Amino acid sequence: MIVACFLVPMTLAIITTVLRKRFPESYRINVLNLLLWGGVVALALEHGAHMEIVPYPPFLTAGVSEIFPEMLTVGVPMLIATTGMWTSIIIVTRAIHGEAFRLSRLGITEIETGKRAK
Repeated sequence: MIVACFLVPMTLAIITTVLRKRFPESYRINVLNLLLWGGVVALALEHGAHMEIVPYPPFLTAGVSEIFPEMLTVGVPMLIATTGMWTSIIIVTRAIHGEAFRLSRLGITEIETGKRAK
């Protein structure tokens, strides 16, 4: 039974959402936030559908002895994969377009205006 894997990405999502104004715009932290929050919501819904999350304390049906190993073996690799994907998105778009994409609040991407190096 996998119950707490979404807590690790959720922790980073909370941190990056609260501190998003402190990151340079070139990091496109909103892209990372969308990836993290999307995964957290999807996993929370999936765990809720399987009754692994309940609406009353302690909220998770597994015990502490099951939660921490799962966070380390499933949650941390998920976080590494998500941040790796975000890093790849930033690197590839800069390599292809010579400039970063801008992500609007609705998730629509636009290329920043500016002259490209020839």
